[in-house]
Amino acid sequence: QVQLVESGGSLVQSGGSLRLSCAASGFTFSRYAAIWYRQGPGKERELVAGISVSGESTNYADSVKGRFTISRDNAKNTVYLQMNSLKPEDTAVYYCNAHARLVFREVDYWGQGTQVTVSS
Repeated sequence: QVQLVESGGSLVQSGGSLRLSCAASGFTFSRYAAIWYRQGPGKERELVAGISVSGESTNYADSVKGRFTISRDNAKNTVYLQMNSLKPEDTAVYYCNAHARLVFREVDYWGQGTQVTVSS
């Protein structure tokens, strides 16, 4: 059974830090790119950060550059999102996505989300 399970979301004060984790199971995680998305209240889902299969390549939304760091441990089938200098506008449900481009189709797996709330 394919699963992505996020954890680490919490209520934190502005300027604080959180580390989100996403544990994968039921598929070969090391063959998938991993991406964190978020969806704030009344907003559309947006890409936050992505990391390549090997972990050598990363990309970030402009709004989080310099504050958030994505990393992965393929031995543990886990991707992380270290979030520093949090702002109230970072409040959202954060979702983990595993993405692979196969020969004839693309495959996406999603987690259930974890709530991050940043108080001012």
